[in-house]
Amino acid sequence: MSLATRVGSDRQLARLLQIGIVLEEVVEARAYHHHQSLSAEEQTELDDDIEHLLEHAAEESAEHRQRLEELIDDLEAESVAFEEIEALVDGQYGQTKPEDFDGILYDQLHSEETAYKFYDDLIGAIEGSDAEFGIDRDSLLETLRGIRTEEEEGVREVTEIMEERE
Repeated sequence: MSLATRVGSDRQLARLLQIGIVLEEVVEARAYHHHQSLSAEEQTELDDDIEHLLEHAAEESAEHRQRLEELIDDLEAESVAFEEIEALVDGQYGQTKPEDFDGILYDQLHSEETAYKFYDDLIGAIEGSDAEFGIDRDSLLETLRGIRTEEEEGVREVTEIMEERE
């Protein structure tokens, strides 16, 4: 499903929100993967900034999933099978794996940028639509803008840590 199109129905909106949930799960899983993949020695040497970054990314993703799930519940739209959503996310956003990047910070930056872009496109598709949804449009957009802002802050945080290391 392309976000270049307008969101025209509750079902389509629910599907896009479910994609957001799966994206958040991917971000959380990748942060967890990085933290777990480090040897005990590497974890000892892991500085506080990176450790905080990974923990914060996982916590923020869990919070974003909860906010998206609440929107879907309020929407009362027919749910799309998780496997179908997972396949869409994998095809659109999952073409890279954590080991495709040169280090934790580059992978985390990619995850944050991908999530930011998804929410930015989703907001644009909703704003470009004249469809009426089963939930308040202003509340929907406020929630999504809040999530997008947090993703943007994540991009900025990762970038600042990377610049400090140059």
